[in-house]
Amino acid sequence: MPLVNCDFDAADFAWLQRGTQEIFPDQQEHPQPEDHLITRMQRSDRPLRIKLGIDPTGSDLHLGHSIPFRKLRAFQDAGHTAVVIIGDFTAQIGDPTGKSEVRRQLTPEAVQSNAQTYLDQLRPILDFDTPGRLEIRYNSEWLKDLDLHQILKLLATMTVGQMLAKEGFSERYKQENPIYLHEFMYPLMQGYDSVAVAADVELGGTDQKFNLLVGRDLQRHFGQRPQFCLLLPLLLGFDGVNKMSKSLNNYVGLTEDALTMYSKLEKTPDALLPQYFELLTGLDLQQLPANPREAQKRLALDVVGQYHGPNAALAAQAAAQALVQGQQAGDDAVPEFSLVGVSFPVKAFYLLNATGLCASSGEGRRQIQGGGVRLDGDRLTAVDLEFAEVADLEGKVLQVGKKKFIRLRA
Repeated sequence: MPLVNCDFDAADFAWLQRGTQEIFPDQQEHPQPEDHLITRMQRSDRPLRIKLGIDPTGSDLHLGHSIPFRKLRAFQDAGHTAVVIIGDFTAQIGDPTGKSEVRRQLTPEAVQSNAQTYLDQLRPILDFDTPGRLEIRYNSEWLKDLDLHQILKLLATMTVGQMLAKEGFSERYKQENPIYLHEFMYPLMQGYDSVAVAADVELGGTDQKFNLLVGRDLQRHFGQRPQFCLLLPLLLGFDGVNKMSKSLNNYVGLTEDALTMYSKLEKTPDALLPQYFELLTGLDLQQLPANPREAQKRLALDVVGQYHGPNAALAAQAAAQALVQGQQAGDDAVPEFSLVGVSFPVKAFYLLNATGLCASSGEGRRQIQGGGVRLDGDRLTAVDLEFAEVADLEGKVLQVGKKKFIRLRA
């Protein structure tokens, strides 16, 4: 076999280890490339096929979702082919990993809509333009045509005991929560994706280890060389306890405007800064600011710059500082909310809920009572404050705390 990149040493692959929790198999001294990923990369006569699957079960991605895609981009930059599997078929089942009950099954229409939204959000991360660097595949391409005979052959590769060893299934079984037979198919179908695209490497979060191992087993069963598996950490949200999640409101969305994104990130808890820098940036970890406040700003600038550009990041930083100081921020920096659908006169606490700055009118009341609401820098103190007409609010910035801002427009 012709050798490529054979003059590289391990230092040239530092990007591979950055933020990586586990690579398996990873027998560094073994002479066979099947047992060490760097050896395989050095000796391969072709770009490796790096698989990452994502089920479009929602419409929004956040920074936690970006981690495996950032690693996928690193493989692209190293000359390999990213194979993104859109799980339009598996999403109709729903990954049971980490779930205490059966997932809601989505319609094909909802899955297709979510899939397009996902791809749009991934454009700032992946290389969509260089020929040969990206394949986008939908697993309905091969899964929808499996007949009963083929499905039975897949099922025959695993035992019920093996399935119940999967963490989520094991817990549900012990708690006597229902486990439906179609859920057993999910790991097998995700594993079969690796067979269908002849993956050399599969990326996934640490919670996906079982599914990635199934992919190795199925490739071996079908006569393919088993893929390497690369596991990445799950990003903690701002609470420092739970993984980043929109439902827990501890997230930064990939489609959020520059100011909102910056304002959240510059408040990253000190304890999370090392993980965030390692997983969300390419910055030299030995050259970071020692002062936590400066480190927060550096993190926010870098991440916002990735998604909105460096100029927008700098503008967001200036706007955030101005808002904190009670000054007027530039029009382009603050997201806008149209008052067209608001009936006047309107209570301030209702407006906080209508704009999405507060989850409910009750929360709006509490924020006003706690002194956390400002209008153009002036603190609102009257819980029952009412605005008579649109002209009272046109162009003004409504602010809750130090992270949430909205400019009101007629």
